[in-house]
Amino acid sequence: MAVDPSLASESYCYLTTTGRMSGEPREIEIWFGLDGDTLYMLSGGRDRSDWVKNLIREPKVRVRIADRTFAGHARIVSAEDEDARARHLLLEKYSPGYGGDLSEWGQTALPVAVDLD
Repeated sequence: MAVDPSLASESYCYLTTTGRMSGEPREIEIWFGLDGDTLYMLSGGRDRSDWVKNLIREPKVRVRIADRTFAGHARIVSAEDEDARARHLLLEKYSPGYGGDLSEWGQTALPVAVDLD
């Protein structure tokens, strides 16, 4: 399924992971960047964030953007070029409208990708 590029302009996406202890769906609202069929997020809590711990345990996730829902597989970004792309996408999208300084977050947060099915 091709992802409509206009969805990239939405302010938030809703990521649903499977709780690593409960097995229940867990949804968060989060900033994102979209590059083709790959969605990027940055975790300020790095791998200490519950949503990151959940997707490490079970990488099958759902992502809702506006009125569209996608299945996908999440992964921690490890390739240097993809890491840079994820950071650039999110900082370019959110820095202009944010009242504070996102530079530290943009440098230290953990990049996570969801390859949308």
